[in-house]
Amino acid sequence: MSAKPASVSEPRTELTVRGLIIGIVITLVFTAANVFFGLKAGLTFATSIPAAVISMAILRNFRNSTIQENNIVQTIASSAGTLSAIIFVLPGLVMVGWWTGFPFWITFGICATGGILGVMYTIPLRRALVTDSDLPYPEGVACAEVLKVGGGEGAESKSEESTRAGLLAVLGGSVVSALFAIVVATRVFGSDVAQYFRLGDRGSATGYDFNLSFALLAVGHLVGLWVGLAMLFGAVIAWGWAVPHYTALLGAAGAAADIAQAAWSTKVRFIGAGTIGVAAIWTLAKLVKPVIGGLAAAMASSRARKSGQGASLPRTELDMPIGIVGLISLLCLLPIAWLLGDFARDTGLGDHLALLLVGGLIFVVVMGFLVSAVCGYMAGLIGSSNSPLSGVGILVVIVAALLLVAGVQSQLPVSAGKGLVAFALFATSIVFSVATIANNNLQDLKTGQLVDATPWKQQVALVAGVLVGAAVIPPVLDLVNQAYGFAGMPGAGPRALAAPQAGLISALAQGVIQGNIDWSLIILGGAIGVVLIIIDAALGRGSKSASLPPLAVGLGIYLPTSTTLMVVVGAIVGWYFDKRAELARDPAATKQLGVLLASGMIVGESIIGVVIAAIVVFSGKDAPLALVGPGFGTAAIWLGGLAFVLVNTGLYLWVARMGRRSAA
Repeated sequence: MSAKPASVSEPRTELTVRGLIIGIVITLVFTAANVFFGLKAGLTFATSIPAAVISMAILRNFRNSTIQENNIVQTIASSAGTLSAIIFVLPGLVMVGWWTGFPFWITFGICATGGILGVMYTIPLRRALVTDSDLPYPEGVACAEVLKVGGGEGAESKSEESTRAGLLAVLGGSVVSALFAIVVATRVFGSDVAQYFRLGDRGSATGYDFNLSFALLAVGHLVGLWVGLAMLFGAVIAWGWAVPHYTALLGAAGAAADIAQAAWSTKVRFIGAGTIGVAAIWTLAKLVKPVIGGLAAAMASSRARKSGQGASLPRTELDMPIGIVGLISLLCLLPIAWLLGDFARDTGLGDHLALLLVGGLIFVVVMGFLVSAVCGYMAGLIGSSNSPLSGVGILVVIVAALLLVAGVQSQLPVSAGKGLVAFALFATSIVFSVATIANNNLQDLKTGQLVDATPWKQQVALVAGVLVGAAVIPPVLDLVNQAYGFAGMPGAGPRALAAPQAGLISALAQGVIQGNIDWSLIILGGAIGVVLIIIDAALGRGSKSASLPPLAVGLGIYLPTSTTLMVVVGAIVGWYFDKRAELARDPAATKQLGVLLASGMIVGESIIGVVIAAIVVFSGKDAPLALVGPGFGTAAIWLGGLAFVLVNTGLYLWVARMGRRSAA
């Protein structure tokens, strides 16, 4: 039997060496997976729940493990996993041709200093936005429920079977997706079911591409039916109208696949970028009123607290001392100042070093705090995974670019434009690392509140997660850059990773500073975004469940069908699985196993993707694991497609059976 939860004032086993080690190991894996997959699909996955399940399976073998210790492990993992969202900005420096790779110490410095500043900024907001708030924190509450089921001596009964089933789901999804990816790398299984073709007699071309990816299917399961259908709608706009339209206008000769891809990459992607930009800004605009109201309530709550009350606070209300918070924040600004100054000199802007340094620091401090408050509130309102971080990045880079145009561009030669673009992206990346962590931290602290954790210990764990994630991100980024590259960068090949948000943000920086972007395409995409917002609002009034998220439609336009179509399939598969789960004795537990299976699929395939990237780089071969030649292509497609369907069907049936057994 499980022991009763201890008093909130009673010390618990919580911040331990073994917990830190387990959290760091999980972080290494999940961060690498998130970086690779985020660059490939434009989406990252939440690591809290799978990390909690793995932690529970390990720590339950120790006699004195607790929910609070498991919470520390998932806090470290989720903190670093969220920091992976820096890929939404940082690859832009490679895309614009300023960097050719990711220098370790500079990239580490951006992630570490910005991330730690994000932790410090959210500490004063915890009581107002977590303890004294009625924000729902959907992901934080879900993670707390998972911990309560199997998180140590304070866990609820029936936990052992549930924890075992959850761990098996994560491991099963990881192993199977990894093995399938390895077989695809041998070329015995095809990687895509694709076809491109001509339309009519005007030279139009279009096509489709179903990537046989467990990870993409799993993302569809996680994002849900309506997001998946919205991405399908975006793909139909792109490949049913825009690609045929622009290929007809170009009238080029050649293979249908080459013509269609050229039209998509040079024209249609920018329409999608405009849709994404408008949708993201609209999402932020809708949150302005609740954010202002929430922060006003936070300040009122702080004023209402009596001075000198901290000494009598229970353990579960003890934050990191505010003096240490201030000191760490100031110490973070020293390396940030060095990073900004060093980069300014490298960009040839040394004559304006003082202005750029002082202005850059003020920009980081002020914008960093603003985005921390906004992102923290958004995470509490709609969840950190659904929070429109790309919209934050868009606003930050536009402000940075406009400030540079107003402050220094007129005093520089035209040739300095590229350096200004690079500096705008560099300053934005620091602020964005603040935003990513703030977007996650309050969610974790809400989980901690629900499981009687000690806030200051969790805040230390958050800093540890930032440091580990900051150390993992640079080499993984460098590796995938060498192996694949990014769409839009100089010399990008056909296997280049999409990195959609980084492409959009770098294009906006260039557009504002250099004026070298086709704004008519962006404006057309923005107009589509406005129409989608109206349609989504009408659907929301007519039905509680139906929606057409404009941001998802924009991604459907912007991303290639090799990414979007399998996500759509996954959304339908996940919807059907959840519908069938409603018939089970414990529907919530069965649905949770489906989520864990999907998380495992993403981790397994993404980690193998990083490993294969390393083999590609060190071998110097495009397909170092290939066992068959191009002549096996048709057979490989049939074999891969059939195996993909059968294996996924088997996995979901297996998880459904586990759900029935654990509920019995």
